[in-house]
Amino acid sequence: MKIAVIALGKIGLPLAVQFASKGHVVVGVDVNQQVVDLVNEGTEPFPGEAFLQEKLSDLVPAGKLRATTDYAEAVPGADAVVLVVPLFVDADAKPDFGWMDAATEELAKHLTPGTLVSYETTLPVGTTRTRWKPALEAGSGLVEGQDFHLVFSPERVLTGRVFEDLRKYPKLVGGLSEAGAAKAVEFYEAVLDFDDRPDLARPNGVWDLGSAEASELAKLAETTYRDVNIGLANQFARFAATAGIDIYQVIEASNSQPYSHIHQPGIAVGGHCIPVYPRLYLWNDPEATVVRAARAANADMPDYTVGLLEGAYGDLTGARVVVLGAAYRGGVKETAFSGVFDAVASLEKRGAVVSVHDPLYSDAELDKLGFVAHHLGEPVDAAIVQANHAEYQELGPAQLPGIKAFIDGRRVSSADRWDGVTYRVIGKA
Repeated sequence: MKIAVIALGKIGLPLAVQFASKGHVVVGVDVNQQVVDLVNEGTEPFPGEAFLQEKLSDLVPAGKLRATTDYAEAVPGADAVVLVVPLFVDADAKPDFGWMDAATEELAKHLTPGTLVSYETTLPVGTTRTRWKPALEAGSGLVEGQDFHLVFSPERVLTGRVFEDLRKYPKLVGGLSEAGAAKAVEFYEAVLDFDDRPDLARPNGVWDLGSAEASELAKLAETTYRDVNIGLANQFARFAATAGIDIYQVIEASNSQPYSHIHQPGIAVGGHCIPVYPRLYLWNDPEATVVRAARAANADMPDYTVGLLEGAYGDLTGARVVVLGAAYRGGVKETAFSGVFDAVASLEKRGAVVSVHDPLYSDAELDKLGFVAHHLGEPVDAAIVQANHAEYQELGPAQLPGIKAFIDGRRVSSADRWDGVTYRVIGKA
């Protein structure tokens, strides 16, 4: 097959590589010329994705994968087009379709008969049918279900382990017609491999959910569930701390029963997915009070954690405080919706002198994010762990000379490593 992948970001590029690794010819489209050039050189444009570089090194010289900024090079004559352009959410939780609309318009101009078009970007329910179908038909002059087929198939992977997750989880598809869904099942079976999953009720593989809307909701549901679950864990943790209870012991005990799956509390819920997709669900269902309350509870956790520091240390005016971790989660160089921003803002509001440390970011990169870079070994008065980088498991007072209070927002450490220092962790008195 000839396959076009629109947007070569941290999901799109590994997808393009996966498709090419199955023997198909793939052309990736991206608006960023630097990304295009690096891909065509066989060089990964971003670090941290397992196996990406070695796969690029094989596939690009073999002519199986190339990149371009020109839709006219990639789309005409393609058997399938997979679009993974980012969708943003504004401060009022309203979807901003700007980039996706522009990409869809360009795609439509060059769409030819016989193509399967699959959107993988997470969307509000109904978007595939009511927004992308009319846009593609208007721009191409073709008729969906007759000249081309349109489906929604959500990406279900985490950056850093995309190839592993592609094998691990069923590939969900939903079409606007039975014929379109059948073509999508055939396509994804030809480009993906699946691990054996005896724990699933049906074999791991491509699952047709019966409609684009069901597929859209499945992705929103699985991510919104996680946000609500974490919100509940955070509520439990805040109460436990006032009652002298160790919430982690409680969660372990509760989850020993097979119907309980309580997640872990923490300083923040970050990333492109969990903080964002509940807002897309709320756009569809504004009366979802449970979802709204959980999102508010999680959004409040950075300020709550800074409050823990204030309680342990005292007045923070003039205190030298380092936030450990700019990334939204450990081991991933990404700051999307990271708790670092709200934590720093809350500290500065209380008068602290704030710096940020992250082993994945250079001083220049931290400066570009608006932070003052901290170097281990420099004196501080207090520290807050924001990202669970593995490096922070080994920290002690020697790396943070002068420290008086250590607030473990991710439970990466333990009190016995902080002799003479006030140690606090979310969910324990």
